[in-house]
Amino acid sequence: MDNKEHIESQILKLEEKYKDSGQDLSSYLDGLLYQRYLTYWDYIHLDTLLSIQVPRTHFPDEEIFIMYHQITELYFKLILHEQKQIVDDRVNDVAFFIEKANRINSYYKALISSFSIMINGMEREQFLQYRMALLPASGFQSAQYRMIEIYATPLENLVHHTERESFSSKESIEDLYEHIYWKKGATDVATGEKTLTLKQFEYRYTPRLIRIAKQVKGNTILHKYQQLKEEDKNNSELIEALKALDVNANVNWPLMHMGSAYRYLRKDKEQIDATGGTNWKEYLPPSFQKVVFFPELYSKEELNNWGKQWVDHIFNPEKVEK
Repeated sequence: MDNKEHIESQILKLEEKYKDSGQDLSSYLDGLLYQRYLTYWDYIHLDTLLSIQVPRTHFPDEEIFIMYHQITELYFKLILHEQKQIVDDRVNDVAFFIEKANRINSYYKALISSFSIMINGMEREQFLQYRMALLPASGFQSAQYRMIEIYATPLENLVHHTERESFSSKESIEDLYEHIYWKKGATDVATGEKTLTLKQFEYRYTPRLIRIAKQVKGNTILHKYQQLKEEDKNNSELIEALKALDVNANVNWPLMHMGSAYRYLRKDKEQIDATGGTNWKEYLPPSFQKVVFFPELYSKEELNNWGKQWVDHIFNPEKVEK
């Protein structure tokens, strides 16, 4: 087939495509005729992207702080993009499941490895000064991170570990959400009352998060795993990918936050409050929260020791070395 015949064949296929959708090919060709050539900067909205870093102070490192959090939110969006495809898959294809889980892990690995930008990439004295201009904003208010958790596992697995045994899937979404683990991390250290950070977050995002939880009720990633055929549930590659996802999301990622918090919020062995008043020393350690997306993949001993080794490394490095 020569080039002319190839073009004629393509035109015929386009006519069929637009005919099936009730559209006229000629109108689309007119639009193509007058359409501008696409450029890289227009396609990714580069000028807009580079204009949304708006520091609140004159400290140069604040711009690093802003950009890193914006990059983090884009990675969270990629993770959600893959999670939604797993949840929406009606075929329950194990190869598809593995591919998406591995993609999620690759995004987490990029996030975890990049956190050195936050730990070592800013001057501590600058951070301790410009952070006061950010009150009461906090990374705690990342709604996408909460969505990732809700897509991954049933809400009863996200209830604070001190209350978890008292709840089951029979509870209402609203009741489970009210006892979700991270709310205890946003109570005022001195009074025990909700911080303004939490109040702001709840006002803006509670309806959306509850709506998502209802949409995926019985259909989270854990449920999708449970619905697989028995031989697929025992697929070693899938189990490995899901366990890696659990560790990346619920151990390694919080651990990196702890490293950053200790770098910037600890002074002469005394704790400095986080910008939102969150009790980060109680909220971040994986062994304190024991959040596990896929608990049935682990032994009782593994669950009891969840995150302990990593937290010992932060709190008691001399103990680990021995």
